[in-house]
Amino acid sequence: MTFSPDELTNEAGVRLYGSGYAKQLNPVPTRGWYPLIREPFSGAWQQNLEEKRGTVLCYPTLYACISRISQDVGKLPFLLKKEDSNGIWQVDRGNTSYWPVLRKPNHYQTAQQFREAWMLSKLIHGNTYVLKRRDARGVVDAMFVLDPCRVKPLVSDTGDVFYELSAGNRHDSVSDISTTENVIVPAREIIHDRLNTFHHQLIGVPPLCAAHWPAVKNLKILRTSAEFFENKAQPGGILTAPAGMSDDDAVRVQNFWQQNYTGQNAGKVAVIGADLKYQGFATSAADSQLVEQMRYSDEQICQPFGIPPFIIGIGTIPAGMKVDDMANMYYQFALQAHIEAMEYLLDEGLGVTRPQGIEIDLDPLLRMDQEKRANVVNTLVSGKVMIPNEGRQQFGLPPTAGGDTLWGQNQDYPLGMLADRAEWDPAMQPKPEPTEPVVDANSESAKEEVKRLSAELWQRKALEATREAINA
Repeated sequence: MTFSPDELTNEAGVRLYGSGYAKQLNPVPTRGWYPLIREPFSGAWQQNLEEKRGTVLCYPTLYACISRISQDVGKLPFLLKKEDSNGIWQVDRGNTSYWPVLRKPNHYQTAQQFREAWMLSKLIHGNTYVLKRRDARGVVDAMFVLDPCRVKPLVSDTGDVFYELSAGNRHDSVSDISTTENVIVPAREIIHDRLNTFHHQLIGVPPLCAAHWPAVKNLKILRTSAEFFENKAQPGGILTAPAGMSDDDAVRVQNFWQQNYTGQNAGKVAVIGADLKYQGFATSAADSQLVEQMRYSDEQICQPFGIPPFIIGIGTIPAGMKVDDMANMYYQFALQAHIEAMEYLLDEGLGVTRPQGIEIDLDPLLRMDQEKRANVVNTLVSGKVMIPNEGRQQFGLPPTAGGDTLWGQNQDYPLGMLADRAEWDPAMQPKPEPTEPVVDANSESAKEEVKRLSAELWQRKALEATREAINA
C-alpha cells in the first residue's frame, strides 16, 4: 500500500501526512501506562535498579496469563454468518468479499497468528491498532497489526479522529507501507481496540499496569533466591574480632572473604587468624514465608486479567467443579469481553452489516467430553430441538436419509388436542342405541321367517303336549 498526498486528504482537501497538517491536529495525552519502562525512584536506571517491560514479561505467572488469553483467542476461527428469515444465523459460505481476508489477514500471518498479535498488543499495551488495506473495489483485502508504541491518536479541532503512524514503524515492508515520513491516516482506515480508557477515550490502559508491581516483587524474590542458591544455599554471616579491628583491616578481611569463600568458592575450608570468628545467619523458608508471598502476588497478577488462578496452575481446583464448568468460568471472566469487542470491531471495520455478521467460533474452547456430548445431542434430538443430521455433524458423521426431519412417536399429542379428543377420536365418541330393524311383510325373507317361526311354535306346543301326557 502506497500513500500519496492525493489519497490522504480529508473532506476539506487538507493534506493528511507530513508536517503540513500537524498544526491542525492535537495529540492525545498519554498518561497512565505509557511508556512501559518506569523507574522505582529517580536515578534508579544509573544504579541498574530499573525493571524494564521485557524483564517483567518474563515472570512466569504474568507470561502465563498473557499467553493463555492470546493463544486461546487465537485458536478460535472467524466465521461469517448470515441471518435467515427465521432469525437464525447460519454460516455464509457463498460470500467472496469477506472470507479471503478472514482466512488470511495478510501475507505474513495466519488467521491464528493475527488474532494472537491482536490480543498481545491489547493485553501488554492496552491498545491494538490494525491498519486496513483496500483493493480497487474499496473492499478490505488485508489487515496489519501495528506497533502500538509508534501509533499516536490525534484529534482535530472539529473532533475528527486521526492516527499518526511513525516512520520507525515501517522499517521494512511487513505492513506493506512504502514511505519514509510519518503518515496520518483517518480513523476509518484503522481498527482501534482498546481496554479500560481511564484517562482518555482513545487511550486504553492494559491489565499489565495493575499486574506490574506484584510481578516486580516476585521477580526480586526470584532473583534473590537465585543468588542464594548460587551461593550453594548457604546464608550469610558475620566475622567478629573480639580484640577490635581498624577500618582498613576490616575492609581488607571483607574483600579477602568475598573473593575466596563466596559464590563458586562457597563451602571451601576457611582458615581464620587474628582471633576472628565466623557466625552464620540461620534463616529458613518458613521464617521468610517466600512461598506464601509469591502465591499471594501471583493471585494479584491474575486479578486484572480476570483469569481464575487454577487455570494457569496456581492453587487448587474448587471441589465439585467439572472441566466444562471451568471452561465456562474462564470464558465468562477472561475471554468474553475481548471476543465480543473483536467481533463488533471487525463488523464495523470491514463494513459487514446485517443480515451478515462476523462471529468467533467458540466450539474449540467449550468442547465437552465425548460421553457428555453424546448425551446432550441425544437429548436435543429426542426432544425435537435438533434434527438427526445436525447431531451427526457434531461427531463428524455424514448426513443420513430422513435426517433432515424432526421425528416423533405417533401416540404423542399436544395437551390441548387431548382435551378435545372426544371431538376427533372415534373411540371416545358414544355408541348409538340399538334399534329394531324394519321388515317388509310382503318380502320373501319375511314370508320365510314367518314359516320358520310357525314351524318352531308348532314343534314347541307338540313337545309340551307330549310332556303332559307322560306326567299324567
